[in-house]
This record gives sequence, structure tokens and C-alpha cells, in this order.
Amino acid sequence: MTAPATTPPPLHLVLGEEELLVERAVRGALDAARLADPTADLTRTRVSELTPPVFAELVSPSLFSEGRVIVLEAAQECSAEIADAVLGYVAQPADGIVLVVLHSGGGRSKAAKSLPTALKKVGAVVTECAKITKPAEREAFVRNEVRRAGGRIDAAGVLALIDAVGSDLRELAAAAAQLVADSGGSIDEQAVRRYHRGRADVNGFMVAEKAVAGDRAAALESVRWAQQIGVPQVLVADALADAVRTIARVSAAGRGNPNQMAGELGMPPWKIRKAQGQSRGWSAGALAEAMRVVARVNAEVKGAAADPDYAVERAVLDIVAARERR
Repeated sequence: MTAPATTPPPLHLVLGEEELLVERAVRGALDAARLADPTADLTRTRVSELTPPVFAELVSPSLFSEGRVIVLEAAQECSAEIADAVLGYVAQPADGIVLVVLHSGGGRSKAAKSLPTALKKVGAVVTECAKITKPAEREAFVRNEVRRAGGRIDAAGVLALIDAVGSDLRELAAAAAQLVADSGGSIDEQAVRRYHRGRADVNGFMVAEKAVAGDRAAALESVRWAQQIGVPQVLVADALADAVRTIARVSAAGRGNPNQMAGELGMPPWKIRKAQGQSRGWSAGALAEAMRVVARVNAEVKGAAADPDYAVERAVLDIVAARERR
């Protein structure tokens, strides 16, 4: 009997560490599951926090056959026991459950390292999310983002956009989508320069920069302008999370040469240098509070809040307040 066209693949392997691409892959799996069951629930857990019995409970069919998407994060950290449990389950997956395994491609143990190969053999849908580090890869990413948004961009426009925005993929993705909307779909160097001279360059990362700097008035002005020009709330929430987490990671790493720290932190030197400056206004307690705020707003803009715009504004104010209480 042929399965319905809307039946989602039961197993996904998301391979790599490029956060934006990983999150898109998770969202894609969830969206596919919700085509079959609009009430499908999402559960995320790190494999290091699992035991075989807990995993078995996660993937057990529910009494009422509700759809579920189970995301196993950092599968490169899994023990042999958990790897065996996962492989035992995928040999006979339960109906209505989609298992998404996030794996960096490396691994601490033989079982963890060999898990991706084993999952590929049993038919996992594989999404490659390798880190984008080379200029040619970043240029290809920009072209794909513009195409994804329904536009087209010439070579000079690609280089101009990267020059204006920088190497952060979330910023590039937001800028590409906004440019397509503002330009009617056809982007060249002139369109990029015009876009970045006007107020339309307000995006989630500008909002986040004002918020983590403690500039309440400018942060609110930016977030409201972003809402007016149609920047999605999820991009603003992602930018807030990225800013807070970057400051927290850089602060924890201590002072140092950004060029030398780049490899250890997996960030470009310019981003570390910027976060070092921002971190001077933050205490460890204030950062912990801000981390809770960005986790909350991330859930709110993805469906937990009745008014996502209000949720984002409240998060901005709470981040500023956390910094002030340092």
C-alpha cells in the first residue's frame, strides 16, 4: 500500500555546525510533519542528557497517535548505549514520529563517529550544514538566499552585500530577504548601496546591538521600525539570541587576541572583537538573565505568544533591564 504523499520522512540526519542551516533543517522537518498532522509537537534534547529508557519513552507511540518531532542535539556526544538505542529504534520506527539527529560530523567515541554512516544506510534524509568559511561559499550562500526569497542578484551585488553586512549568515540572510522585497526582486550593486544608506537597513541585528548596549530608546525605535518594514519576528528573536550568546561565550573565554581566539570559539575575529567591547557592560548574572529572556522569546515567536510583536518588544526591554541590574 502506498503511503500518503503527506507522510513525513521518519528520520532526518542534519550534518554540520552552521547554526542557521541546522535550524532551518529542523524547521523544515517540523513543517513537513505538520503537513501530515498540524498538531505535531516538537521536543528537543541533548543526547548527553539521555538514557536508553528516556529515549525509548521519547519515541514511544502516544495513546492517541499524535504526531511528534524528536530532535536529538549534539549527537556527536552520544555514548555507545545511546547510539545502539537510536539504531535499534530506526530499524523499526514508530508511526507518527519524526526523529531528527543533529550531528557535527565528528565524535568523541567510535559509536558517535560512526552514527551518521549508520543512519545514512537506513535511509535517513540527509541535510548538509557544514560551516561556511570560504569567500566563494559565502558568495554562493548570498546568491541562494536571494533566489530563495524569489529574486536574483548579480556578482557585483553579491560582493557589495557582503562588504556592507559582513560575514554573519543570519545578517546576510535577513539583508538578502529585505533587499528582494524592497527592490522588486532584481538586485545589483546600486540597489545594495541604496538599501544600506536608508533606514530600511534596520534588521534584527541592529535591534540586538542596541539592546545589548543598553540603549533602551534606540532599541525600541529600531524594533518598531523593523516591525513596520516587515522584518519577521523570528529573525529579530534569533538576532537577540545570537548577540547575547556571543557576548556570553566571549566573556567566558576571557580577554585575548581575537585572531587567536577565532579558531577556538568558531567565530570570525571581527565578531569576537565587537563582543569584547559589548561585554564590558555585562556581569555573569546579567548574562544568565538575558539568556533566559532570549530562550523565552524564541519560543514565543514560534507560536507560544498570542502577540509576537509584543513578545519581541518585551524581550528587548528585559535585556536592557538585565544589563542595568548588573
